[in-house]
Amino acid sequence: MPTGYKDYYKILEVPRGASGEEIRKAYRKLARKHHPDLNPGDKKAEERFKEINEAHEVLSNPEKRHQYDALGSNWQHGQEFRPPPGYESQFGGVGDQDFDFRFDGTGFSDFFERVFGAGRGFQRGGGAGRGYSSRGEDVEGDIMITLDEAFHGSTRAITVQRGKKTETYKVKIPAGVEPGSRIRLGGAGEAGIGEGPTGDLYLRVRLAPHPFLRLDGDNLVYDLEVAPWEAVLGTAVTVATLDQKLRLKVPQGVHNGQRLRLRGQGFKPRGRPPGDLLVQIHIEVPPSITAKERELWEQLARLSSFNPREETG
Repeated sequence: MPTGYKDYYKILEVPRGASGEEIRKAYRKLARKHHPDLNPGDKKAEERFKEINEAHEVLSNPEKRHQYDALGSNWQHGQEFRPPPGYESQFGGVGDQDFDFRFDGTGFSDFFERVFGAGRGFQRGGGAGRGYSSRGEDVEGDIMITLDEAFHGSTRAITVQRGKKTETYKVKIPAGVEPGSRIRLGGAGEAGIGEGPTGDLYLRVRLAPHPFLRLDGDNLVYDLEVAPWEAVLGTAVTVATLDQKLRLKVPQGVHNGQRLRLRGQGFKPRGRPPGDLLVQIHIEVPPSITAKERELWEQLARLSSFNPREETG
């Protein structure tokens, strides 16, 4: 089956030599615009986010990025992809092999699976039986879900192809599922031999990055940008979590990196009390200022007695 090449740099709108910080900023900008949680019911935004997330998954990981860059820079986006000679022996992956078993609907493209497919573990099932019958192999793979799906739960359709036979399974993602846990689909693995039963499919839960929320244990961390004057004077802002909007008072004199805690407003894992919402402060400086603003800043500099480099006893 032909696989189209994915130009991850083009998808994130960054040059091939982009730094890790440039990649992070580009991802956050695009994710804020296209994230499914912020565009409910918009299928185009959902597909665009999958591409953005996949590109970030590769380019933000030094090992995966090196593996991807080894493919060369002469590929065109959408061009039929064939790994260069020697690539599979150097990095692994599925290379040019044609597998009788495939599955999709996991949040990753065929191109990703082809290049980084070594992450799938093929394990023996129950072992060979008598005669010509044996149980089909169990198969492991990753399923990428959004933070909103992990919080509320959802149902995802997975398509499994065994040779020429294609079947669709409904995967129930329970509310409170945590990254790294596995979801078992009985009988969705590789076909058995002879009268042997089909193996199982195990999906490891991976969490797609959210534009302004992330998991820290059972806590949710919200990145809040504030202006310098808001940090000095204090302010009140609305913080949108996964299930509600909260009014938060930012105290005067808050410093960069400080975390404000809202107890019980974090992630709700299965079988445990909810964590906290930690609002992390990021003080942002204006990228440019007008002549009048410069005049006022210079006036403030003359009036202020604050010296951040002054030694304290």
